[in-house]
Amino acid sequence: MSAADEHEDIDVEPATVALWLAQDPSLQLVDVREPAEREAGHIAGSSHIELAQLPARASSLDPSRRIVFYCRVGGRSTMAAQALRAAGVNAHSMAGGLVRWAQEERPLSPDGGYVADH
Repeated sequence: MSAADEHEDIDVEPATVALWLAQDPSLQLVDVREPAEREAGHIAGSSHIELAQLPARASSLDPSRRIVFYCRVGGRSTMAAQALRAAGVNAHSMAGGLVRWAQEERPLSPDGGYVADH
């Protein structure tokens, strides 16, 4: 598998994430943005682990279950997914991040939530 193929495998479309959430509301969906970004708006049911805290808090995630990370546009979540994949975990990054999620008119929490600038 080439590096490009591996990267594509990490990225999942927002529509796929929405489908996975509908099928399994307990999906490990993790927001790796800063606290102020999360407070502005996030995906309901997601947990929050800032990217800088991921090494210390990775043990709070279940490595036997799929994990999807997201951030504003996908850069930080890709780093998180790559790090966990290196440890053998089934980790993904939501392509385009929360910006794309919102552009596709998917809901944000709380009501009136929005995608904050980084």
